[in-house]
This record gives sequence, C-alpha cells and structure tokens, in this order.
Amino acid sequence: MEATSDSNGANKKLSTEPYKGVRDFYPDDMAVQQYIFGMWSRTAESFGFARYDASVLEPAEMYSAKTSEEMVSEQTYTFTDRGDRQVTLRPEMTPTVARLIAAKRKELAFPVRWYSIPNLFRYERAQRGRLREHWQLNCDIFGTDDMAADIEIIALANQVLLNFGADSSMFEIRVNNRAWLNAIFAQEGFDAEQSKAMLALLDRKEKIDNFAEEAERIAGKPFDIDAGYTPDGDLALVIAGLKELGILNVSFSPSTVRGLTYYTGTVFEIFDTDPSNNRAMLGGGRYDNLTELFGGEPIPGIGFGMGDVTMRNFLETHNLLTADITAPTLMILPMDRTLNLEGEKIAAKFRAAGIDVAVDISDRKVGKKMSAASDAFVSFVLVLGEDEISNNRFTIKNLADGAESSGTLEELCDVLA
Repeated sequence: MEATSDSNGANKKLSTEPYKGVRDFYPDDMAVQQYIFGMWSRTAESFGFARYDASVLEPAEMYSAKTSEEMVSEQTYTFTDRGDRQVTLRPEMTPTVARLIAAKRKELAFPVRWYSIPNLFRYERAQRGRLREHWQLNCDIFGTDDMAADIEIIALANQVLLNFGADSSMFEIRVNNRAWLNAIFAQEGFDAEQSKAMLALLDRKEKIDNFAEEAERIAGKPFDIDAGYTPDGDLALVIAGLKELGILNVSFSPSTVRGLTYYTGTVFEIFDTDPSNNRAMLGGGRYDNLTELFGGEPIPGIGFGMGDVTMRNFLETHNLLTADITAPTLMILPMDRTLNLEGEKIAAKFRAAGIDVAVDISDRKVGKKMSAASDAFVSFVLVLGEDEISNNRFTIKNLADGAESSGTLEELCDVLA
C-alpha cells in the first residue's frame, strides 16, 4: 500500500495498529479463537442445537423497539446507506434470531434449538473483557414457555465451561426473574417509571457506591431488594431444577436483572469466582414477546450470549488454555532444500491418513529445525534424508519423551493414527 500525503504534501506512513477496540488475529490468536469456537459448537450440538447465521447488517429500527436506550443511543454503529436507509452493525444477536424465527414460524416444528457464533459490534469504551468488536456464542430455545427450557439453557451454559476443563468452584450461576421483580415492585407500590428506574439501578448495582441512597430516591422510601424477599413460582422452580441436575453452584440473585428491556422472565449471569477476574462471563434470559415486533402471536424464547473475549480471559485466569492447540501432530524436517519437495510428498500421504503434518522448508540446520518444532509444541518429528527415501524406511521421534518408531510410511501412519 502506498503512503498517504499530509496537508503539506509530505508522505505520511499509515499506522500498523488496528482500529481501536478491535483485534488482529495472528495465527496463534486465530488458533485460540478456533479452539474456543470448536468447543462452543460441539457443546451446543451435544444438546441438540442446530447452527444458523445472518448478515451483520440490520435495519436500525429493529434495535430501537426493544433494546436498551443506552445501546441504541450510545453504543451502536449506525449509518445511512446509499439507499437512504438507516442501517446498524448488529450489536447483539437476539433480535436477529427473533426475526428469523418469525419469518419461518409456519414452517418450523417447535420447540427449536438454534445456536450461532456471530461477529458483533458496539461502540463503547474498550477495556478488559469488553471490546468494540467481538464474537459470541448465542444459544436459544424457541416455542415453549415450559421452565424445563430455562433449566436446559442454563445447564448448557454451565456445560460449556465444564467442557473447557473448568470445575464448578471456578464460577457461580446467579439467577433471577423479571416477572418476580415486577411483582415485588407492584407490591411496593412502584409506578411504571419507578419500576423502570429501579431496574436500571439494579443493573448497575455492582458498579456504584451509593446504591442504597439511589434506591431510596427512586422508591421514595428505604428499599433493599436483597432483604426480606424469597424466590417463588418459576424462579424457585428453575433454581430447584438446576440443583436436581447436580448443578449446585447456582444461587438466587435478586439484583441480577440484565440491562436489555425485552426480558420477561428468567434472567441469569455466570460470574468468574477468581478475584483477579471477578466479572460476568455470560448472561441471558427469557424473552416471550420479542417476535411480536415482526407480527403474529408472540413465540416464547429463552437464550444466552457468551463472548469470546471474556471466555479467553476465563481460560487464561484458570490456566485452562491448551498450549498446543496450534501445533500439527508431525513436522517433517528435510536435511537440505533439495529434499523439500520429497517432504511435501510424504506429508501428503500422512494427511491422507488423517494426520496433521507440516514440512519445515527453511534453510536451518536439522537441529535448529527440531528445536523450532519443539518450541511450537509439535508432538513428533521425522528427519528426512536421502537414505530414508531410497530405503523407504523412516523414523518418527516423540519430542516429549524421545521415543522413536521406525517403519514404512504406512506403518508410521498407523502409529500416529
């Protein structure tokens, strides 16, 4: 790319830094991301979820109807396209999946279980665990208001973390219910504006120091949601159901509300319990009226979103990020450049047997090639010379323990398979 010119005509070099709040994915970073995506997909599909996707562009009015005012007015990337339409880069996936469900409602056999891993954009202050661009696992169940769906969706979120190697002491599941909260507000005599303001305040409770003062100002009297109220109805049923499944790190959290306005029932968040990363890693809830935006009778739904940034932070905090996820199983080390093509031919035979393999075609000496393979967490190496090719006998070395196995390529494929 040519350098640009400044106002004085002098050449100005372009920055190599990415746009603020987004990331470049070099191979090692991309491998981590694909590892996360792969585990997300396998876990969701183990629960019977089918994958979908959609465009990153949506009509802006889709978010102004049911999403939080803060997100719409301050955090969306919204612009006018060449057709004079207001378009938004999707900041979340739930309105999109509601649109897809509404569009095919007559063709779908409910309940449906869908998941996606969309690219999302929010214009907000970049900080640990929160960037302007991220990917997110979204899992949703549509077409039933049975609390078994609420229990299942939380159990799925729990299983995702367990499948990465976590144990239940590493995170806490906090559960509440918007309908339960609304009943408490009605019991306290709050009007619609007070209820709305109290929800917004509860959503910020962990971030402000004067919560009690603000709650009293809104309620017109002292008000402490954490005192004197016990879960009942659907809320109690969900917590009890999770414990029956053996998920014991679940607790009633009356101040968990989730910031989005479309939630109607169960809401939940999962928090990392490590003090160095004590934050919400994922959240979700029930939204039984969202498809009304697109006409027809409402279709009940419940789901959650889990971001890749917070997922990686969790894995790194608890030393769960697998070190060798980027490495091929085998590295072929030609003794000189004249053997590189032969190395590629041999690699093709290993790949045909389902083995991940690469060829070091550099000018380095074999010893340095072997050290580089070890540093890259490769499991086995095969040193390739003229004798190996002429005799059709090769040796693979296990870099972990130094053990060697010799034989034909076919025999070695069986060893590595």
